[in-house]
Amino acid sequence: MEEFWTTIASMMGLWAFCQTILHTIFPQELRFSFLKFFRKIFNSFTSYCYYEITEVDGVNTNELYHAVQLYLSSSAAFSANRLSLNRALNSSSITFDLSSNDRLVDSYNGVKVVWEHVITQRQTQTFSWRPLPEEKRGFILSAKKKDKTFALGSYLDFVMEKAKDLRRKHQDRLLYTNSHGGSLDSRGHPWESVPFKHPSTFETLAMDPLKKAEIMTDLLDFANGGSFYQRTGRAWKRGYLLYGPPGTGKSSMIAAMANHLGYDIYDLELTEVNTNSELMKLLMKTSSKSIIVIEDIDCSINLANRNKNGIGSNNYNVSSLPASNRGEDGENTITLSGLLNFTDGLWSCCGNERIFVFTTNHVEKLDPALLRSGRMDMHIHMSYCSFSALKILVRNYLECEDDQLDGVVLKVLEGVIDEAEMTPADISEILIKNRRDKNKALRELLESLKKRADRNRMKLSERNKNEDKDEELEKWASDGPKKDSDLLQASCNKCKEIDDP
Repeated sequence: MEEFWTTIASMMGLWAFCQTILHTIFPQELRFSFLKFFRKIFNSFTSYCYYEITEVDGVNTNELYHAVQLYLSSSAAFSANRLSLNRALNSSSITFDLSSNDRLVDSYNGVKVVWEHVITQRQTQTFSWRPLPEEKRGFILSAKKKDKTFALGSYLDFVMEKAKDLRRKHQDRLLYTNSHGGSLDSRGHPWESVPFKHPSTFETLAMDPLKKAEIMTDLLDFANGGSFYQRTGRAWKRGYLLYGPPGTGKSSMIAAMANHLGYDIYDLELTEVNTNSELMKLLMKTSSKSIIVIEDIDCSINLANRNKNGIGSNNYNVSSLPASNRGEDGENTITLSGLLNFTDGLWSCCGNERIFVFTTNHVEKLDPALLRSGRMDMHIHMSYCSFSALKILVRNYLECEDDQLDGVVLKVLEGVIDEAEMTPADISEILIKNRRDKNKALRELLESLKKRADRNRMKLSERNKNEDKDEELEKWASDGPKKDSDLLQASCNKCKEIDDP
């Protein structure tokens, strides 16, 4: 037994010595050439061709890889012998992926292809302008040489279309944020995402039904208008401006738009972006069929109306910007020109089917160039709660239809709702607090509306009195000198009559 192990050790030593000699005599380039030559010989005898689809293509993520991953996670993945089960944080569904180095056979139009999921460890990086993932992931598609045209043509097109349908129908919609500014993570993404779970829909949105129908029609016309935008030579994008007092449902409107179309949402935080180039990088990394949102744009950065402040430079006043919105040297910041190009420049058409949504509480503070058609195509005023919106809120929170409510109460509510000027958020809070007692909820709501209406009437009366006083003062200021001059002239004429009897 001892002689056996001695022989094994000697053979291993001889193998190591020979391997060292071979590496010295045959350099790596020559070994690579020999390997390439033998691979060509092998490929000439095999009846299959192979295509590698990697996760990262240079510095960009490979959309085809994610499409294949999603396609294989559907019904086709159940034909595999071994699956990797995943469930993302806060996700409602379980996804199926091929395990490492596992394969499955797929069939389309009578042609069979083989998919293999390959995961290998990436070699240590000597230098890279951005870190790459430790694992190198990819899919290898195998097809017979006679089916090469089919595999690269109609089959891959089918996979892409199937992945798009699966993404819209079954996959959770995502909410992205740029919490790290414009910097990229290890996989080349500047955005972080979580599943989007907001339940708001146009059915539950407290708004005038005619206005909602108009918005829904416009959204569907946009989503189904690919051929129209192509024919007219316009970029397939649309802008919506939501403006109005706080609490009027601007965020709920955005969620309803996303749920209605099945789009992802990119919540762009401008204060985390330092330069125009970072803003463009963020735009390039957004996907099609998405809504790019900038909330409270008048508060994010200084977008003052140039018509009021004087037309001049497009750069912002850096000293007035938040510290988080300045460059390292305190001068390199986002410009109005950069934001305009972001919404309507050449780079804005680098993807299809995108919606830009800006929200603001003070639309008069924004520059007109940002609000024109082509950038913000549809302006939606989110106003105080109307009577039609109130009925939707009552139906949502109290589960009461119009015919179940007292007609007298409805008439009183209709007469006082416009003067009260209460937001849907304020009314919702009253209904939520008393949702177990419908009569109490309506009674407290009516009292709150009356108090708010009385207070608004008093404010309006005081404002009118102040305006009357201002008008009297202005009139006295303009008529006073004239009256004094007339009195002086009359006094002089009287003195002259006395002197000349």
